[in-house]
Amino acid sequence: MNLPNLETIVMPTILLACLVVGFVLKQTPIFAKFSNDYIPTIVAVLGAGLAVWTQGFSLESLVFGAISGLASTGLHQAFSRLISGNKEEEK
Repeated sequence: MNLPNLETIVMPTILLACLVVGFVLKQTPIFAKFSNDYIPTIVAVLGAGLAVWTQGFSLESLVFGAISGLASTGLHQAFSRLISGNKEEEK
């Protein structure tokens, strides 16, 4: 799979929007009652909703939007591990 095909699956604008929402949910004290376990579900639903809103309702836009939302969670985790280092390696 090359990079142009990846853009058809992961929508960059939805990925960025879900990344921002997930970061706000994780870092803002107002949302401290949300468990970190719910953030992937929230951004997946948000990504699916944004994709349906921007591209119209189809199964493809629904699935690709949810994948974009979940990819934002993985991107956040990869970036966090890159910045802070892997804590498990130090133990």
